[in-house]
Amino acid sequence: MPKERVKKKSRQHGQVTSQGIQFKTDLGQHILKNPLVVNSLVEKAGLRSTDTVLEIGPGTGNMTVKLLEKVKKVIACEVDPRLVAELKKRVQGMPYASKLQVIVGDVLKADLPYFDVCVANLPYQISSPFVFKLLLHRPFFRCAVLMFQREFAQRLVAKPGDKLYCRLSINTQLLARVDHLMKVGKNNFRPPPKVESSVVRIEPRNPPPPINFQEWDGLVRIAFVRKNKTLASCFSSKAVLELIEKNYRIHCSLNEILLDDHFDVKQKIQEILTENDYGKKRARTMDIDDFLGLLQVFNSNGIHFA
Repeated sequence: MPKERVKKKSRQHGQVTSQGIQFKTDLGQHILKNPLVVNSLVEKAGLRSTDTVLEIGPGTGNMTVKLLEKVKKVIACEVDPRLVAELKKRVQGMPYASKLQVIVGDVLKADLPYFDVCVANLPYQISSPFVFKLLLHRPFFRCAVLMFQREFAQRLVAKPGDKLYCRLSINTQLLARVDHLMKVGKNNFRPPPKVESSVVRIEPRNPPPPINFQEWDGLVRIAFVRKNKTLASCFSSKAVLELIEKNYRIHCSLNEILLDDHFDVKQKIQEILTENDYGKKRARTMDIDDFLGLLQVFNSNGIHFA
């Protein structure tokens, strides 16, 4: 009789169940297990003994315990109550247990506390909204050292002309200095994610550029919808012209400017772009100074995007 095949035990399953925890990958729970990578993240954060550190997604506390050894206080934000219990159990009885504060809940919905440095192995699905929540947070923090999906990290640091250069790139670089620190392979996590990862350092510009960020983002959003098209083409779509005309009429009303019955918003926009040599430019090759100049030209002509 043929032998009955014995099913191979999953190595990943064995590792997870040995700790009594089934990690939820839909919540981005990929625990950083390599101590060398953990130590490197902590080291690159440039921590001081007087610092308060914000950690997002502490998991089972591999990085948290390293942070507690070096700083005054760690505020760990975790959405999964099971991992919160695991983290508290891990630090219980340690001499620095009193330095840990745990916030249970969704970090995107919570008000961020005061902190000096943010160090995190983020759930990748919240990367973009978290970056902007961080950059618009006040008072200013010193820096953030964050783990992202590799392609997302590459977008953050992309320069004009790069294939991955996008609205995320220019918005982040307007508000902060961004540096790629190191690559991290998927086998450094448990369970391994399907993608490769990278660590990025973000240092907010203090003071920030003296512009209305909502207005800036409105302009950049229009230009990057089709980043390979000329600006003359981007600003000729019906939806864009309707938005601009609505804002322009409000501007005229507030400033008691009479509009001609034959006012044509498309003609006005194209004239502004052509006269200032922006008509043939494309978003994919424009840097921050180009967009600041474009915003100033539009605003000086009463065109607003907020």
